[in-house]
Amino acid sequence: MGRREEISTMKLLTFVDVHGDTKAVDRLVNLAKKEKPDFLVCAGDISEFGENLKFLLECFKGFNLIIIPGNHEDENHLKELCEKLGFIYLHKGCYEFNEYKFFGYGSGGFCKTDCRFESLAKKFKKLIKPGDKTILVTHAPPYGTNLDDICNEHMGCKSYTKFIKEAKIHLCICGHLHETSGNIDNIGKSTVINPGKHGRIITI
Repeated sequence: MGRREEISTMKLLTFVDVHGDTKAVDRLVNLAKKEKPDFLVCAGDISEFGENLKFLLECFKGFNLIIIPGNHEDENHLKELCEKLGFIYLHKGCYEFNEYKFFGYGSGGFCKTDCRFESLAKKFKKLIKPGDKTILVTHAPPYGTNLDDICNEHMGCKSYTKFIKEAKIHLCICGHLHETSGNIDNIGKSTVINPGKHGRIITI
């Protein structure tokens, strides 16, 4: 867990579904140098089936990177590399920095309900205190927004939507469905975003 002291805003550079595109990585690195975000947040699939994963991660050395695996990364391999490179591996975990709490859940992306996540969500909710600004990072999108609407059918996860509503999550960063890259929507007062591989700066 990180240190805690009151601050007013946090700047994030969010991205997802890079799939080994080195030109996209170069753009993200240049954007990070320009914008100087507090954290870079990757919602998974930085690689194409794990190919060149170490190289892709090393491109972000010198930045505070928070990352979860997508369905293209092996969880254990990504965790091991994050530990070596000093990055924050958020899958199934919580990272706290000042009044901000990040919760992460990656991999998968193909189910509408996830019992393992729902069990984990109970633990997450116990960690949330009054005044916390909460960020959920998932690979797949929550159910019922324009981020999971493919040909008029919602393909997201209802378990995520339930947690977002119950925990009153401030921001959800996700991806997986390339067709909705760049889309932003709301679940109640919660903002949900698929930043895509080109990334998006978010200040909260």
